[in-house]
Amino acid sequence: MTFAPLLSTAQLINQADDLSITFAALADPTRRAILARLKHGDATVKELAAPFKISLQAVSKHLKVLERAGLIARGKDRQLRPSKIQGDALGAAAGWLEEYRSFWDESFDRLGEHLR
Repeated sequence: MTFAPLLSTAQLINQADDLSITFAALADPTRRAILARLKHGDATVKELAAPFKISLQAVSKHLKVLERAGLIARGKDRQLRPSKIQGDALGAAAGWLEEYRSFWDESFDRLGEHLR
């Protein structure tokens, strides 16, 4: 079993804050659907809005939340501003969840043994 290096309180607070922003952005199903679309390549607001019954302005607001969370980057072209997925924030969230995998695995193993 390996252990993650100990972090200072300040590092934990900063990490938690970044994770809170990431998980808050991921909490919305529309934003998760936007990220799922962006896995396949860059897209404009109009392209991202197509499958939803919401305004372009509402999609833009969702994109701003995703951008603030570091989950996407938006292009510089003022007309199109294509969005693309960014991996760092997702990687940090996945890494945080991975720290609990052994707990989940052990819990499921114990449950399986109990049910036998």
